Amino acid sequence: MTDQSFEGVIGRTFAESTPHFPPPEVAPTSPNIVMILLDDLGFSDFGCFGSEIDTPSANRLAAEGVRYTNFHVTPVCSPTRACVLTGRNHHTAGMGAVPNFQMGYPGYKGSVPKSTALIGEMLQEQGYVTMGLGKWHLTPMSQFTAAGPYDEWPVQRGFDRYYGTPDGGTSQWRPDLIEDNHWIETPDREGYHFSVDLVDKGIEMIHELRNADQDRPFFCYLAFCAPHFPHHVPTEYIDKYVPVFEKGWDQTRADRLARQIEMGVVEPGTELPPRNPGVKGWDDYDDEAKEAMVRLQATYAGMVDHTDEQIGRLIATLEETGDLDNTIFLLFSDNGASQEGGEVGSLDSMRFFSTGFPDPAAEIAEIRANMDTIGGPRWANNYGIGWSMASNTPLKRWKQDTHGGGVRSSLIVRYPGEIADAGGFRRQFHHAVDLVPTLLDLVGMDFPEQIKGVVQEPLAGESMRYTFASSDSPTNRHTQFFEMNGQRAIWHEGWKAVTHHEPELAPILTLFGDAAAVTDFAADQWELYHLDEDWNEVHDLADQEPDRLAAMIELWWAEAERNNALPLGASINGMNGPPSFARRRRKKKPS
Repeated sequence: MTDQSFEGVIGRTFAESTPHFPPPEVAPTSPNIVMILLDDLGFSDFGCFGSEIDTPSANRLAAEGVRYTNFHVTPVCSPTRACVLTGRNHHTAGMGAVPNFQMGYPGYKGSVPKSTALIGEMLQEQGYVTMGLGKWHLTPMSQFTAAGPYDEWPVQRGFDRYYGTPDGGTSQWRPDLIEDNHWIETPDREGYHFSVDLVDKGIEMIHELRNADQDRPFFCYLAFCAPHFPHHVPTEYIDKYVPVFEKGWDQTRADRLARQIEMGVVEPGTELPPRNPGVKGWDDYDDEAKEAMVRLQATYAGMVDHTDEQIGRLIATLEETGDLDNTIFLLFSDNGASQEGGEVGSLDSMRFFSTGFPDPAAEIAEIRANMDTIGGPRWANNYGIGWSMASNTPLKRWKQDTHGGGVRSSLIVRYPGEIADAGGFRRQFHHAVDLVPTLLDLVGMDFPEQIKGVVQEPLAGESMRYTFASSDSPTNRHTQFFEMNGQRAIWHEGWKAVTHHEPELAPILTLFGDAAAVTDFAADQWELYHLDEDWNEVHDLADQEPDRLAAMIELWWAEAERNNALPLGASINGMNGPPSFARRRRKKKPS
């Protein structure tokens, strides 16, 4: 059979023939792409977004690029990753929740359909080398065995190489690891840390590529597990931040807002909303409780600092190889700061998903009894919700919610060839689904109608490239819906309707799908905000604008149906299929 791509002539002899040499797959001037995704970082946790935490690498990227203050994600990890990597809304990409459960509905499959290809699959067709590092969490965990199936592993979904963990979280000191298509053991070396290892491996991949080809562009997706709990970091990073946070979360929140106004992150006159539900005043606690809670926050801050150092090492490598200024650099978080540590924090945050935290005093006693080992491999420690509230300054609520604290992320973009005013801000509304269209636009690639023979679902997002040249251009987005575990919101032309759904069950019952889970969504109280004037959802206009609110609620239902988000409640009551967890391969002991 003749090769259909051959455009030469084949005669009986060489003299009668004409060779054909296909052109290069991609122009050598195509930009590299580095996408760094952090896990559970609060909106204000970078120094360049108002924090006390040392983040010189993020600050440098912001100073040489732009900061987006109106960029949105989903309330939890896997759905955001689906949006980021496919350019479709997360239910359309089958990721209405996390992939650890089977729910039996198209929008809640827990795996990404071939009809919603990932950006790596698209870029491979453009000749890019694609490298994946870190947290995956986009495949049913039961598939990560030596028996497969392998078709949803990262290497089959657009990555030439992959090194990281398949599940949603792992120990930083001894992570569960896969490399390409197999499990591996944690490297056995003194002082090992997962974040360091990821960047070591990324640097190695880049050097290997450049040793072989100086020009071929690459896409590097680096998805840290940090600063998701367990907060694991060397003790010196923790000690550094204990005195910084002894002032407590109320003062931290006020100080961050003041810095945000001074920097221009938020407008003058921005108000702090009331404390989130369940958060007490810092001075309501005694000194012993405060000491314990500060230690947990200092551990989190140390982890952010430590992660920023690793980002700096990757930046230095790109400078060394001469790639930095021809690289589109994106840095952001998958959702807002976590509420999964309970009121005062815990040494075992998995209790959030089982018993909850019924006795804060017992948590404090356990923390105080183990202060010297916090941050080490023994604990799955997390901070209290007051600190999470401060991390999200000046936004309401937190991870898992569709209010700003759950779905607004501090995005930094650096690309010298396109950014008009380095160090500036962009306030146009955008969402995680807009990143794929933006990258395709920047590399000069049309969205492929088919990939590997599969007809593709259309992109949901719009290119953000127009914002690079102008801070004043009106947003090119009109509507964006949100849904997660019954939490709902919709943004439409500067207005946002949002409602908080409160299941009346212990977390473990909700997680595993008890038939009694509350699904009376009609009882949920909708709020209405004019975000163009009320940036952080302080002034509820539901009573003043009932007609607008009613229209937006109807628009939410239409968008939910269009994007496979129905039936509402599937991710609460639908987790009654077999749970799916990764199974790490262990070496057999010699007999």
